[in-house]
Amino acid sequence: MLLYRQFFTTPLIACVCILGVGLIQFPQLQKLISSKQSASLETLEKEIKSENIRLNFLQKMPSFGYDNFVADLVYLNFLQYFGDDEVRDKTGYSLSPEYFEVILERDPRFLAAYRSLSISTSLYAAMPERAIAISEKGLKSLSPSVPEKSYYIWRYKGIDELLFLGNAQAAQQSFAMAAHWASKFSDEESQLIATTSQKTAEFLSRNPNSKYAQISTWSMVLNNQVDERTQKRAIKEIEALGGKVITTPEGTNKIVFPPKD
Repeated sequence: MLLYRQFFTTPLIACVCILGVGLIQFPQLQKLISSKQSASLETLEKEIKSENIRLNFLQKMPSFGYDNFVADLVYLNFLQYFGDDEVRDKTGYSLSPEYFEVILERDPRFLAAYRSLSISTSLYAAMPERAIAISEKGLKSLSPSVPEKSYYIWRYKGIDELLFLGNAQAAQQSFAMAAHWASKFSDEESQLIATTSQKTAEFLSRNPNSKYAQISTWSMVLNNQVDERTQKRAIKEIEALGGKVITTPEGTNKIVFPPKD
C-alpha cells in the first residue's frame, strides 16, 4: 500500500513543481516579447499588477519541500526585473520588496538575496522600512554560522538604518551585532568585518551624527560589488559629506576622510 501511494504521490509532486516553474517563467516570456515593442506606460503598469498578483500567489502556495528551488527561480526573476533599466526608469522599483517577501520567506538563509534586498528596496525603491522588516524576519531563522558569513546581513541592515532612515541608534546595534557574529570566526575576512563593524558601532555610540561613520557606511556600499549607478550614488554621497574617493592603480577605491568629523 505504501509503495502504491508513493507511485502516485511522486509524479503528482513533480507535476506541481513543473506547474510552479511554468507559472514563474511564463510572465518572463511575456516580458521578453513585450520588451521588443515600444510598450506604453499603461501596458507596463498592467504587467506590474499582473506580476504582483503572481508573487502574492507564490508567497502563499505550498512548495512541497521545494522551498529553495522556488526561492532560486524567483530570485532569477528579480534579477531580470531589476536589470531592465529602460522599463524601471518608467515604472520604478516598487515590486522589489515583493520579490524578497517570497524569496526570503522560502529561503531565509539565502545570503546574496539580502544584499540585493538592501540595494533594490532601500536605495532604488525608497522603501528602507520594508527592507529592514524583511531582514529582521529572516534574521530570526539565522545564527552566526548559518548561513556562512551571515554577519553581513546585520551590516546590510545597519546600512539601511543609518543611511536611509537616519536611525543611528538602531544602526549602532546592528553593526555591533555584525561585529559580535563575525568575531566568532578566525579567518581574515571575518576578523576584518568584526573590526570595521565594531569601529562603526563605536563611532555611532559616541556621535550619532558622525560623518566618518556615514562615509564609512557609504564606502561599504561602494565596495560591495554593486552596479555602476549605485557606485555613482555612493561616491556622490561620500563627497557631499566632505570625503573623497580615489581609485588606485590596482582598481580599488581609497576613501579620504575630511579633516574633522
